[in-house]
Amino acid sequence: MISVNDLKTGLTLDLDNGLWSVVEFLHVKPGKGAAFVRTKLKNVETGQVIEKTFRAGEKVGKAMLNRREMQYLYKEGNDYVMMDMESYEQLQLTKDQVGDGIKYLKENMVVQVLMHDTRIIGVDIPPHVELEVVDTPPSEKGNTAQGGTKPATLETGAVVNVPFFISNGDMIRVDTRTNEYLDRC
Repeated sequence: MISVNDLKTGLTLDLDNGLWSVVEFLHVKPGKGAAFVRTKLKNVETGQVIEKTFRAGEKVGKAMLNRREMQYLYKEGNDYVMMDMESYEQLQLTKDQVGDGIKYLKENMVVQVLMHDTRIIGVDIPPHVELEVVDTPPSEKGNTAQGGTKPATLETGAVVNVPFFISNGDMIRVDTRTNEYLDRC
């Protein structure tokens, strides 16, 4: 159990109707009346977002999540095959279990798989990945000094805005949390 006064963004709670991740929280101390904590919670399995208010000092269940390091091997039909780095056991994950990180998933990439008991609830991919640009329009002569951007399709199918000097075949580093170009490798 954890006090709602100790909530942090990203913490996973075990409430009566499922596992919820804290998206936002705000401690409110009105001039009159008792303090409370206003939260925005996201259901880990369904993605549903709700707002919930707790009394200050109220206790809630903290979900015990296990992180297992796994390697992405290949895509088989609609499933993504991962291998546990310790036991070499192979698991098949659905698109929903992998989440938004699918567009950056590259063969042999090591990821963190989040598990609650024996149930897989999500996949954390590295915050930065290096990918090859496979398709981007050519730069226009004289149009590179202003620092504009153009779309580039990466080897995994993700589309990112990159500076004009990036061309096909370049390796770039991308922030997977914000879908932004960081630098050329």
